[in-house]
Order: sequence, then C-alpha cells, then structure tokens
Amino acid sequence: MARYFDVHPDNPQPRTIAQVTAVLRDGGLIAYPTDSCYALGAQLGNREALDRIRSIRELDSKHHFTLMCRDFAQLGQFVQVNNDVFRAIKAVTPGSYTFILPATKEVPRRLLHPKKKTVGVRIPNNKVVQALLEDLGEPILSSTLLLPGQEEALTEGWEIQDTLGHQLDAVVDSGFCGPDPTTVVDYSSGVAEVVRHGTGDPSRFE
Repeated sequence: MARYFDVHPDNPQPRTIAQVTAVLRDGGLIAYPTDSCYALGAQLGNREALDRIRSIRELDSKHHFTLMCRDFAQLGQFVQVNNDVFRAIKAVTPGSYTFILPATKEVPRRLLHPKKKTVGVRIPNNKVVQALLEDLGEPILSSTLLLPGQEEALTEGWEIQDTLGHQLDAVVDSGFCGPDPTTVVDYSSGVAEVVRHGTGDPSRFE
C-alpha cells in the first residue's frame, strides 16, 4: 500500500517533501497534486515507473508524457524553444498549461512521441510541486491522473489512496485538487495549436 503524505498547501514541510523525493529517487511512483489536477509522477529515467503509468492509464505509444519543470532554465535543457515560442510560453507560466515541443537529447527516447520526437513540458504554479522539484533537482516525469473510462480526474488524496494505493508507492495530499487538467498547446510545427482545453485560458493561443 502506498505511503500517505499530508502536505501543507502553502507551507510544505521540508521533512515531508524530502521523504516524497526519496520515494522518487528509490524508483517509486507517486500521485501528487498540481495547479490543475492530480498527476502521476516518477523520476525521469525510471523505465519501470513509466511502464506502470502506461498500465494504470492504459496509454498507447503515442501518448505525450510531461516533464514537470521548476523554471525556464530547467525547461530549456529538455526542449527546443525559439524566441517567439519562448515569449508566448513565458507570458503564461508558471500556470496550468502543457506545451508540446521538440525534445533535446537530454530526454530519454522512450518518453518521446515515436514520430514527432516531441515531449510535453510545463512549469506549475503550485507550492507543493515547486518544493518537490527544488528538492529533487530535476523534472518529474508526469502524466495526468485520469483513469480509463473516466472523464474527470480524481480530486482528493484519500480517494486516490483508496482507489490506487495498491498500485502506487506514495500519495501526496495537500487538500482538494480540481478535476480539470491543463490546457495543452502543441508547438511541434512551430505554430500554436490548442489540442486540449483545460484550466489555462486557451484564447491567447487560438
């Protein structure tokens, strides 16, 4: 059964944050709240956890995984961003947007879209996630916690513990988390295309 961590949403306890990142470093799979909805998270190079995410969500090879990044300096290590795209992304981050961009060689091949060689990236506006990213020192490989056949993500940590506790290594609970995922903007062609409407205002990209 997954370990259950109760984290303060505005003042995340450093000791608890360190315990969660230790689970990630040990190869664990976690569920954690973001500024949109809950996500599944693992360390970037964790092949087994990637397979576990695919199994839980029943994902195919064309699914875009997301690298949850602390800031633009970190994001820039993993995706290729020209000046125009940089300015557009900078204007709405941190926030509830995921951007699909061409990946750099720093991204493991198995995370990439098989044809486009792209990956999702985002910078969250959430103190708990930022604390996790700062302590971990690298992006968290992530995927929206949306179960097969469900239209909305789970919103409460205890609910995730009851439903998926036997399939996860840790659940981070910092209170209610909304049911809606991020807005996804695909820049793989160099031009913005909104491919999913979510919590971020899509109007500036349409």
